Amino acid sequence: MSRTMTMSEAINEARRCLNCARPTCRTGCPIANNIPQFIRALSEGNIGLAYETIAERSNLPAICGRVCPHERQCEAHCVLTKNKHGIEIGSLEMFIADFAHENNLKPLPPSTGKRGKVAVIGSGPAGLTVAGDLAKMNFAVTILEGQSEPGGILLFGIPEFRLQKDVVRREITELLHLGVEIKTNMLVGPDFTVDDLFEQGYDAVFMGTGTSLPRNLDIPGKELSGILTATYFLRMVVLSDSGKLDESETLLHDGDNVVVIGAGNVAMDAARTAIRRGAENVTIVYHKTEAEISSFPSEYEAAVKEGVQFNFLKQPIAYLNKKQMRALNNIRRKPAESDETDLAGLLVQNITKTDDGQFVTEGGQEVIPCDCVILAIGQRPAARIVSTTKGIQVDDRGFVITRERPYGMTTRAGVFSSGDVVHGPATVVLAMKESKKVAAGIAQYIDAKKLLEDCCED
Repeated sequence: MSRTMTMSEAINEARRCLNCARPTCRTGCPIANNIPQFIRALSEGNIGLAYETIAERSNLPAICGRVCPHERQCEAHCVLTKNKHGIEIGSLEMFIADFAHENNLKPLPPSTGKRGKVAVIGSGPAGLTVAGDLAKMNFAVTILEGQSEPGGILLFGIPEFRLQKDVVRREITELLHLGVEIKTNMLVGPDFTVDDLFEQGYDAVFMGTGTSLPRNLDIPGKELSGILTATYFLRMVVLSDSGKLDESETLLHDGDNVVVIGAGNVAMDAARTAIRRGAENVTIVYHKTEAEISSFPSEYEAAVKEGVQFNFLKQPIAYLNKKQMRALNNIRRKPAESDETDLAGLLVQNITKTDDGQFVTEGGQEVIPCDCVILAIGQRPAARIVSTTKGIQVDDRGFVITRERPYGMTTRAGVFSSGDVVHGPATVVLAMKESKKVAAGIAQYIDAKKLLEDCCED
């Protein structure tokens, strides 16, 4: 996990780098950041050159420095990691990006906009990466965002304690310096369609709308109040913290017993956020073992340290209301109006992992008392663009189908896509990796299109 460094600490850490002839740290970076070069520049005290080097490959260095799983990527590949003394690459990246912001360093000029005109739908990691890369290649880029503020999952899906919102906002400001235009409260479908964008003269359209629809559990009691999705809960907390919503809108109360279903990074975020919102107890329920959780090890360790409890090998099979919970406990009292509408417990099936690695339902059932359940079991794409645009095909799960040449183009010419809406939910940097390739594909497409147009004119 990255940490804040002083200038002296950062330079001394950079000087530990061995300047390997074959830098495996760079091969471990999904976007192939020139890690050796920016570390070398930092070690020499040339922070401007270090930032310029990072900016060549990354549009979101202050964000990547904070939330990338460095322990699995660049830092895992550092040769010094074998001796448990690997270079803290994430912390160095964060230091350089923060220094650049504080000192108003602008290594790259604004786009001339002369090479072509591109519309980017969505302002999450994929959209911001495509917009930044195309602006660097002198395209005129307009981001269309359905929310009142750009940032997507970076702003509304990652908690403040992991990624400060002012950091997200300042990285977006850097894109404005590159010449990217951003229009908010522009929802595809009600406000515009892809066809409208082409009629307005855009040469290509990029879809970076992510996976905005959370998955739910289709089990008895799913209509009870007190059942939330993690994406909704995290978004409400951000809006509450920014003063745009009353705190009660988060639907979590001091002293609540909270169960989070799922064991990915979003589940850890929701659990740790619930603790910060005053929950009495927070328990993560997962149908497999600790070894199978999909969250980053650092996020799991942080959740354990903060008091989140874990209940492995439990499969939820029903939500229980207050009336059902009283009947199970043989409690008799005058019925209340909310007895049949409010959540009071989660019924789970015990699971056993066999010697050959199979998970079987045995060992009976248990009831976990709770006031709130937060679902973090995955997401799927919304169909707003596909339903309003002809020619864009999706697979049987609703994810957009794209081509290899030009990279990232959908089944409709001129419309491109990447990120979660294509590959399913993944990390910020993996969305950036694919989106950089798509930006190159968009550039190739527009250049070829304009060349053909020039030939026809001749």
